[in-house]
Amino acid sequence: MNTRTRPSAPPQTGIAALVDATLDPARLVAAAHGEDWPDPAAAGPLSPEVWNGALGNVARDILGRPSRQFRTRLCEVCWRLGDGRGEPSAVLGAAVEIIHAGSLIVDDIEDGSPVRRGGPALHLEHGLGRALNAGNWMYFWALRLVAACERAPPGRDRLLREVVQAMHDCHLGQALDLSIAIARVPQAAVYRTVATSTILKTGALTGLAARLGAMAAGAPAAREAALARFGRRLGLGLQMLDDFGNLTGGSDGNAAKALEDLRNGRPTWPWALAARALSPATYASLQGRARTLARQEVDPADDGRARGLAAELRMAVGLAGRREAAAYLESALDDLAREVGPREELALVASEIRRLEESYG
Repeated sequence: MNTRTRPSAPPQTGIAALVDATLDPARLVAAAHGEDWPDPAAAGPLSPEVWNGALGNVARDILGRPSRQFRTRLCEVCWRLGDGRGEPSAVLGAAVEIIHAGSLIVDDIEDGSPVRRGGPALHLEHGLGRALNAGNWMYFWALRLVAACERAPPGRDRLLREVVQAMHDCHLGQALDLSIAIARVPQAAVYRTVATSTILKTGALTGLAARLGAMAAGAPAAREAALARFGRRLGLGLQMLDDFGNLTGGSDGNAAKALEDLRNGRPTWPWALAARALSPATYASLQGRARTLARQEVDPADDGRARGLAAELRMAVGLAGRREAAAYLESALDDLAREVGPREELALVASEIRRLEESYG
């Protein structure tokens, strides 16, 4: 845990600025129900420094770090493709980003990750207890933002149900990711294991961003379903790119982070494509090396076994995997174009996909 003294966080813009409004002491004083205290005369707001130390600094930290924030842009473009009028609500896209940021905090604790978004992982920077609590709090904060959104569609209850369903599905996918040792999965079951985990863990949240935009626009059911499907497929395709990029250094250029999935034996797309493309004998040899790796206590900074296994997977399926991911994303965009017809927004989506492809290395 980093124990150095922290100054009060400076004012921020974007999603991180929402922390200030959410943790406004004057607003939070009502939650403390001072009228129920043994001494109601002592009731009053706690200082901003107290709330910053409890939650604000952690939330601002993760939300203020560099990130792609493509889920916000996806929500906005799907609002436009759903023929929304006026300007889209920024709150709905922000809520999805907040859920994602909270999940990253928890995910890093579960994986023992040392870094996140260009800095120390939040549980190392702020302490495990505070980071875990803040990550979980961010899920409920996002729900509260959606519930209070003035520009949400009339079917607010369904919108909240969609958010809860997506969060539920994300945790199903994460459960698979954490519990399944890829070195023990039969070769015939690897592809569907990886695809199931990805569509739940990653696709559910990108699908939610797309669906919220469509719902806020009042899009017809068929258009909403098409946009949500595109969002799911976008998430799956980008996870493919991320998994293959991690074999060569990771999208953030951090080798320790990149080899993390191999050391932890996670079900990833290089394994899925290897299981589909390689002979049983060749694949069994790779699995054997993965089992050996899982039993070793190694220094992530000097992990020759993991680097060697990554090199073998790159040689076997790396280039093919990148091509398959790119083709999958192109197919998803083509299907969307057939549904929505000629729209200028599609060029923006295509440009965003190219930008994301480049960012994943």
